[in-house]
Amino acid sequence: MLFSWRGGPGARRLLLSLLLFSAWETGSGQVTYSVPEEAKHGTFVGRIAQDLGLELAELVPRLFRVASKGRGDLLEVNLQNGILFVNSRIDREELCERSLECSIHLEVIVERPLQVFHVEVEVKDINDNPPVFPESEKRIIIAETRPPETRFPLDGASDADIGVNSALTYRIDPNDYFALDTQNNREQTSSLTLVLRKSLDREEIQEHSLLLTANDGGKPQLTGTVQLLITILDVNDNAPEFDQSIYKVRVIENPFNGTLVIKLNATDPDDGINGDIIYSFRRPVSPVVLNAFIINPNSGEIRTKGKLDFEQKKLYEISVEAIDKGNIPMAGHCTVLVKVLDINDNAPEIAITSLSLPVREDAQVGTVIALVSVSDRDSGANGQVTCSLTPHVPFKLVSTFKNYYSLVLDSALDRESVSAYTVVVTARDGGSPSLSATASVSVEVADVNDNAPAFAQPEYTVFVKENNAPGCHIFTVSARDADAQENALVSYSLVERRVGERALSSYVSVHAESGKVYALQPLDHEELELLQFQVSARDAGVPPLGSNVTLQVFVLDENDNAPALLPPGAGGVGGSVSQLVSRSVGAGHVVAKVRAVDADSGYNAWLSYELQPLAGGARSPFRVGLYTGEISTTRALDEADAPRQRLLVQVKDHGERALVSTATVLLSLVDSGLAPKISSPMSSGATGPEVALVDVNVYLIIAICAVSSLLVLTLLLYTALRCSAPPTQGVCGPGKPTLLCSSAVGSWPYSQQKQQRVCSGEGPPKTDLMAFSPSLPPCLSSAEGTGEREANSELLKQPRQPNPDWRYSASLRAGMHSSVHLEEAGVLRAGPGGPDQQWPTVSSATPEPEAGEVSPPVGAGVNSNSWTFKYGPGNPKQSGPEPKKQTQVSFLLRRKGEASQPRQ
Repeated sequence: MLFSWRGGPGARRLLLSLLLFSAWETGSGQVTYSVPEEAKHGTFVGRIAQDLGLELAELVPRLFRVASKGRGDLLEVNLQNGILFVNSRIDREELCERSLECSIHLEVIVERPLQVFHVEVEVKDINDNPPVFPESEKRIIIAETRPPETRFPLDGASDADIGVNSALTYRIDPNDYFALDTQNNREQTSSLTLVLRKSLDREEIQEHSLLLTANDGGKPQLTGTVQLLITILDVNDNAPEFDQSIYKVRVIENPFNGTLVIKLNATDPDDGINGDIIYSFRRPVSPVVLNAFIINPNSGEIRTKGKLDFEQKKLYEISVEAIDKGNIPMAGHCTVLVKVLDINDNAPEIAITSLSLPVREDAQVGTVIALVSVSDRDSGANGQVTCSLTPHVPFKLVSTFKNYYSLVLDSALDRESVSAYTVVVTARDGGSPSLSATASVSVEVADVNDNAPAFAQPEYTVFVKENNAPGCHIFTVSARDADAQENALVSYSLVERRVGERALSSYVSVHAESGKVYALQPLDHEELELLQFQVSARDAGVPPLGSNVTLQVFVLDENDNAPALLPPGAGGVGGSVSQLVSRSVGAGHVVAKVRAVDADSGYNAWLSYELQPLAGGARSPFRVGLYTGEISTTRALDEADAPRQRLLVQVKDHGERALVSTATVLLSLVDSGLAPKISSPMSSGATGPEVALVDVNVYLIIAICAVSSLLVLTLLLYTALRCSAPPTQGVCGPGKPTLLCSSAVGSWPYSQQKQQRVCSGEGPPKTDLMAFSPSLPPCLSSAEGTGEREANSELLKQPRQPNPDWRYSASLRAGMHSSVHLEEAGVLRAGPGGPDQQWPTVSSATPEPEAGEVSPPVGAGVNSNSWTFKYGPGNPKQSGPEPKKQTQVSFLLRRKGEASQPRQ
């Protein structure tokens, strides 16, 4: 211990005197205590402070402390009461082992002044340790041939305690073969011996188990034990023996390689190598057995080595011997009979022969297609086979003998529905689980020419522009034949007929292989509007079959005819008009009329008239009606006007490439007194045609009024029936004609978009009926309506010059030879207040409101002439609403020879 001191000379002298005093006190005395081992914590040992003569109050100030050599925590002093007590477990055997005396030496140190006291605490032994043998189990090997009274030494037990607590006595379990002999010597040690009393027999008792017990002399008494396992060594005096001389085993065929067949068990009462047995097949061994089985020499297990097939061998006989390993080996024998059990391991086999393929589709029911035979190598139920066919095939199996079948036709064939069949024959045995085999036969159906070529439609409509190039392709017909090969090869031809005076083949031809239809010559709409003919399709089968299809070729019009000027009355030539005009006529008087006709139709035949300006820019006192050709005065004539007026009128159609003709009109101005005389011949010459034309106009007006009244009544009746009848199935279905009503369809382009499709019971729907709006003025507001009605009333009060005649356009006159057919598809009627169509007309250019109009609709179809008749006041040049209501009837004009669709 290292101390650090910083005092003066006086302090050093004081320290030296204290050391000398403490050395004297050290040897002054010693205190002895005793305590039993294994005492509990806090056990009282002694009043150490009192026994050392120390006051309790001095313990803390004098720094009382206890020191011990070795473990100093076994005992402790309570500084409050000065008692020495057990602080931790005290084990005497751990402190002193087997020494007879065992104590703990304590040094008690106090300071001020320094004093050292020696205290001895004796640890007393208690019986806390039982006797212990060196091992818990003792093995002893004795040969069964050892004689009685043979002695075998044993190891005794030891006790860690001392004195009486360590005095041991022994005993052994009672038995007939062994006894225990104990001898004590002078050194107070005992020798322990096991003595054999009776001869041993290993086959009777192979091992003896004895319990050796040692007791000490303590209180309470403690014991220790050891298990004596005495093994008897064997002598080879017994041969191996099997449980049975013959073993019978059943094994299913096709087991896995190494499958256990049987485990043989031969017993030998001997021990050790004398009882160790080796198994083997007894020689000589059959090669069949060697190839199928193997035996384990140690365990006696017989396992499969190769394939066991019931169909090859059903029973195996195996001879087995068991030999021990003694000095003089001894053997035992047995026989193993292995019976192989059949399993369903062979699927049926199918053989199909005598195929009669292909099969004609007109083959009779019951025709034999093939022969089928089945077999199965298994036995019993595993070898019983049943056959079946895939469902939904026109074939069946007919049993002819055991496991023999015929594949026959069960129902009629149709190659066009199914051209080939894959017939699957399934053979299934009666095993569990059953095995099956399949064989497929591809049965092709040979074609028979039983289907005629068929077109997609019974009739086709083709539109071709006139003036086509010779040999141009206009359409392709295609027929499909459901047969095959040559029976499906289709060739096309025309069904020859006369078209007028010419043969059909002079107009069109058809390619025999592709079905393309060609126009052999240019077609003329003016000559032929519709060419209807049939094309025949015929296959190459024997006998050949065929069918026809109808083609309707509509020749579309092109503007290929210029307007042709019609000659005037007597004394005129085509393209020139001469007329005498009185100078007294007023403005708006019709003095002449240019008449022209166009062989085309539709827009291409719609003519307009235009007056060429005079040379030098002079203003002419005459004008021409845009669509009527009527030449009228623009003002009153006077003396300043030239006596001879030469007017050039251009007549133009409305084709995409307009064609023009020019008419020359020569007007001679005469005084009013000379006009009747001069013009009387011309007037008289023109009286006949004009009067006839007026008569025709009167009759036409009467007819139109009657037809209009009839149509209005029909419309009202049909509307009432229509509203009360249930809804029809469709617009184009057979039944009553469809009523087309239009209230306010608007302008002509809108009516063009609202074309109605008229259908009949036969053929495809046609669109040659178009809906036009009625020319009725729109409703006026109260202010505007009142003003206009007053103005119109003033106009009506004035006298009007009557229109001398209905003047028709050249297009209308050209169609006068046609019949007027009211279409049966429907009647057009407008509701009140419908907008007026301000279409340009071709018949009325006069300003009189009472005049009538006959006008074709702008944009009418090219295959028919549509005309609109107006009755009542009207002026084609007047813009805005008209003051009086007008009635318009729109209907269709067809040329002769055009057949309308029959009404169902």
